[in-house]
Amino acid sequence: MINIVSDKYKTVKPEDVKFWFKAASTNLFPKNGGACVKYKDLQIAVFNFERLNKWYACQNLSPEKQEMVLSRGMIGDHKGIPMVACPLHKKTFSLENGENLNGDLDAIATYPVKVEDGFVFLGFME
Repeated sequence: MINIVSDKYKTVKPEDVKFWFKAASTNLFPKNGGACVKYKDLQIAVFNFERLNKWYACQNLSPEKQEMVLSRGMIGDHKGIPMVACPLHKKTFSLENGENLNGDLDAIATYPVKVEDGFVFLGFME
């Protein structure tokens, strides 16, 4: 069975960005946590990984449970790789490339993030 929802999410590499979406002010995101941003018909989890002084974005859709929950997941480190753990099943995914770090699930989509003038921007191809 093909999942129409998950098929909408495709990783965007920094060199492929054609449009920077102004998501929200940086102060609306929890420190060392995530929040969900809507872009068109996509839900994107955005993480302020303050401990690393970096921002990350990925699909909000859990690939196993097909629920929009990754923005509520715990972020941390898995063997030096910044990661998010799904709050439903505790599967972990790299915030750098979306790889499933402890199982056989497909990778999640990741998106470039930049911060300018106190705002978070997400990179998309369209």
